[in-house]
Amino acid sequence: MKKNIHVVGAVIIEDGKILCAQRGDGKALPLKWEFPGGKIEEGETPQEALRREIEEEMLCKVEIGEKIETTVYEYDFGIVHLTTFYCQLKEGKPVLTEHAAMKWLLPSELHTLDWAPADIPAIEKISKEFIVH
Repeated sequence: MKKNIHVVGAVIIEDGKILCAQRGDGKALPLKWEFPGGKIEEGETPQEALRREIEEEMLCKVEIGEKIETTVYEYDFGIVHLTTFYCQLKEGKPVLTEHAAMKWLLPSELHTLDWAPADIPAIEKISKEFIVH
């Protein structure tokens, strides 16, 4: 039986654009694009995990807003449960530490990247419903 992996992703919005991060080529899903975030540790709420992951991975602080989507996607390495949240930068600017690249795109441009499959339902929802938070 495959393991369940619970992760969170930050849809960070600044000046009407959304931060997109490209996975490193040494990771699972190499060079696919994703919303930055990571695994929920034991005892953490999704929001606590997201706050911690963004501080560790992007060296900045975010304010976490409303939940966008929860997606369950079965990969060969496990079943990913991804919950995405709208976020605003609170302190600092995102810095590349684990990702290969990052881009700021308009919601209408998100579909131009090669996304990790679990992120796609959130992208479709954002593209349809986008309102500046």
